[in-house]
Amino acid sequence: MCGFVGGLYYEETAVVSYRNGLFQQANDLIYHRGPDDKGYYHDSHMSMAFRRLSIIDIENGHQPFRYDNGRYMIVFNGEIYNHTELREWLKQIGVDCETNSDTEVLVALYATIGSEVVERIRGMFSFLIWDSVEKTLFGARDHFGIKPLYYMDRQDGLFFASENKSLLPFINSYQLNEQSLQHYFAFQYVPEPSTMDTIIQKIPPGHYFVKNINEKGLKLTPYFKPRLQPKSFTHEVDEMKKIRKTLTESVEKHMRSDVPVGAFLSGGVDSTIIVSLAKRIQPKLKTFTVGFEYEKYSEVDVARKTADILGTDHTTVLIQPDEFIKELPQIIWHMDDPVADPAAIPLYFIAREARKNVTVVLSGEGADELFAGYNIYKEPSDLAMWRYIPSMMKKILLSSSSRIPDGVKGKSFIYRGCTSISDRYIGNAHIFKELDMAQLFKFSLTTNFHHVTEPIFKTLGDLDDVAKMQAIDLHTWLRGDILTKADRMTMANSLELRVPFLDKEVFQVASKLPTSSKINNGETKWILREAFKELIPEHIVNRRKLGFPVPIRIWLKNELYDWTVTLVNDSPTDNILNKQYIKQLLSDHAKGKNDNSRKLWTVITFLLWHRQFIEGQVPDAVRNSQKGTFVSEPDKKTEALI
Repeated sequence: MCGFVGGLYYEETAVVSYRNGLFQQANDLIYHRGPDDKGYYHDSHMSMAFRRLSIIDIENGHQPFRYDNGRYMIVFNGEIYNHTELREWLKQIGVDCETNSDTEVLVALYATIGSEVVERIRGMFSFLIWDSVEKTLFGARDHFGIKPLYYMDRQDGLFFASENKSLLPFINSYQLNEQSLQHYFAFQYVPEPSTMDTIIQKIPPGHYFVKNINEKGLKLTPYFKPRLQPKSFTHEVDEMKKIRKTLTESVEKHMRSDVPVGAFLSGGVDSTIIVSLAKRIQPKLKTFTVGFEYEKYSEVDVARKTADILGTDHTTVLIQPDEFIKELPQIIWHMDDPVADPAAIPLYFIAREARKNVTVVLSGEGADELFAGYNIYKEPSDLAMWRYIPSMMKKILLSSSSRIPDGVKGKSFIYRGCTSISDRYIGNAHIFKELDMAQLFKFSLTTNFHHVTEPIFKTLGDLDDVAKMQAIDLHTWLRGDILTKADRMTMANSLELRVPFLDKEVFQVASKLPTSSKINNGETKWILREAFKELIPEHIVNRRKLGFPVPIRIWLKNELYDWTVTLVNDSPTDNILNKQYIKQLLSDHAKGKNDNSRKLWTVITFLLWHRQFIEGQVPDAVRNSQKGTFVSEPDKKTEALI
């Protein structure tokens, strides 16, 4: 697991010494992604900078990696889990690798079969390969978007980075994208491929590009789309065997490492399955869980019981409010764009603790999207009665319900029952509705969530509503929220996170499951639970999903109340946000009139992000860990990084 920066200059006039200075600054900004080693490469057109966290072939994995006498240069972030098998295949056709590094396998495979490389590799990745003879740059991002890849198209060239912030040395200031801002307050993250900046974009998951020096712009080619193609089957036992076999193989491949591997363990079925399988491979497996000292906001006791039964070396982390407030600015900084998912906080703390013991951890991300694990996926069956109500009656009921005050029991049920899935579902979180945003913003709305979801819904054909919800989450929530916070919070602590559920072979099995096998008698992930019920502890099999919940609802009434008021008052965002409306949300929440915690947390996250990336107030802890990157004038945007 690493980080890199790349720049392809169209003209040869760029002075290498000047470029080297910029790339050193950009590389310093992602020190946390690779504290073990760094490297640079420059020629007349291409520049590369790299930070390495050593995982595979520690001695020989230095990057940028030279191949074929320097014709090819590669920077690569991620892991290729089938590199052993691919190395053997290369050997059989007469291509020998000099190292055990998966990086060499990747570039050797590209030199042999070109862009077909993305069809052969199994893993998480983003990479750039520069062919100095053909003057061609090849790049790709993994199937699901586990690893990030940002880019910026300028007049003088194209620039790439593993984190958004590494592109800041190449621009004068951060330009706030107004549409992304509106989408953020709806989704609680910025849906890909956009970012909060008007010029910086993300390479979409499952895409690659081939860029010749004589071409302008960037043409992206899709090689994978997570399509659900459910099929009926006769024997559930056979499907369960496929699930067990494929996921067991995935975990085995994800355990390949030259450094210690551990696992996150919550009180849910996903992480317990991963830990149970990993324990078979590594008997002395270390596991980690996190919680808070509030009832209903901690699974540490359940996780401890699971760890005792499975026999893992278990560590528990309890987070206090003062620790939370102290680390929050760093968490926002590492996230790049704002992500208002409170679960990022416990993930940061558990990653920090795990890094004291291991370099790699396994986790259960992706199981909910693949096997229908979210409770919201039960909604279509809960709304079944509405199928028998005429369309005209639904319109009348929907119109009448608009006069019912928010929060009154039944209003939401009428809205959901009378509104099609494509007109209301945007993913696991829908924070600010359009009417709310009209009160929140000082400017007129110019977009809505349909601009993000409608193109996806149009591709889903006759899938049932649960499958459509899964598809929306696979294209938005998974990559924009779940995987973003997973990558940033673990890499903030120089820890590699691996997600065995998000393996292309596991997806092939899961994508063919009908909804009836995933949601059964009100139970989510039914077939996954059944497939592994003999392997995991009994108290976990049918346990309701909780994850790593955060008591922000309680804190915003108590410990965080005054802090939030000060944050809102001091923020120079009066031209963007209606502060009176925000204060009313906070007051109503504190008095128990409404639970506004998620709305308030979305505002808080944005204000802290704005302080850092627009106002340039970088957290002291970050500044101290990256000496030489920042200059002293606090009034310059993004700390005057160039």
